Amino acid sequence: MKTSYVIVFLIGVVFLLLFKPLENYWVGPEAEPRAVTARGDLAADEQNTIDIFKENSPSVVYVTSIALRRSFFSLNAVEVPRGTGTGFVWDQKGRIVTNFHVIKDANEVQVTMADNSTWKAVLVGASPDKDLAVLQIDAPNRLLRPIAIGRSSDLQVGQKVFAIGNPFGLDQTITSGIISALNREIKAITGRTIRGVIQTDAAINPGNSGGPLLDSAGRLIGVNTAIYSPSGAYAGIGFAVEVDVVNRTIPRLIRDGRIVRPGIGAKLADDRVAQRLGIDGILIIDVQRDSPAAKAGLRPTTQYRGEIILGDIITAISGVQVSSYEDFRTEIEKYDIGTQIILTIVRDGSLKDVTLRLTVIN
Repeated sequence: MKTSYVIVFLIGVVFLLLFKPLENYWVGPEAEPRAVTARGDLAADEQNTIDIFKENSPSVVYVTSIALRRSFFSLNAVEVPRGTGTGFVWDQKGRIVTNFHVIKDANEVQVTMADNSTWKAVLVGASPDKDLAVLQIDAPNRLLRPIAIGRSSDLQVGQKVFAIGNPFGLDQTITSGIISALNREIKAITGRTIRGVIQTDAAINPGNSGGPLLDSAGRLIGVNTAIYSPSGAYAGIGFAVEVDVVNRTIPRLIRDGRIVRPGIGAKLADDRVAQRLGIDGILIIDVQRDSPAAKAGLRPTTQYRGEIILGDIITAISGVQVSSYEDFRTEIEKYDIGTQIILTIVRDGSLKDVTLRLTVIN
């Protein structure tokens, strides 16, 4: 027994003698954490990005649309998430702006604020043609921080932009980039063309839809709406509906629940008709009785003894040239009901200006 103790003791001594030099490799000053190098001040553009995120992230919300699905084995309805997106606080009355396609066909919509509180949302109004919708939540004023509004009329290609949203469900994410192009066109869910769209290379992924696109001053300049990508993920091409359109559309949705379209009280020819006839403009084919068009003396297309007599041809609205029905609708929707406009028409080969007030299209 004593012999075994002696053997163990001797082995321990040999071990210490053999491996004593190795302790310098794991014990001593070199094993301590290295001194931290002072970072210095953040670069000005870094600090600006941080400030923009801190200022605007409380205004950005997470939107979840919920659908009711019937259980296969019972008649009970089960709530299942249908889709997610982003939105932002429009005003302190609890109105939230998002994309229409985010909440389309939802049985219920929930809005999650920056503090992770969740609120049931009610649809106030929607414009599928512009892919915009307004929701209403009953959240306290302390949570409602309206986003600052900018303008899109003076934007420039190359200008720096920021997108805040919830890509792939990852909430409160910021990406940055530049304005790659202006005045792009994309198709709304209705098939209608949305014009004046901003193209950006700021990373926009599924879940960013409905979120704000901000300029370097932290102002809203667009609503992120679509991406161009064969794979469905970010490919460097994102699109946002410009803020000037948003700022015209949202108050109308709040007031009327839908876009009440202005019109002149006349039926206009399809573009294919104008092309067949070689007409450069929008041909008037009918005028409603007692309408602004009738009161302004606009002439419809008529037929006499089998011969078609062309009516007036609209070529401009208050100085802005229009050559197609889509041009006409896009331009006319910039005005409110009752606004006085000047139509430039071609009549009997001569240009003529006609003044009238816009009415409601039923």
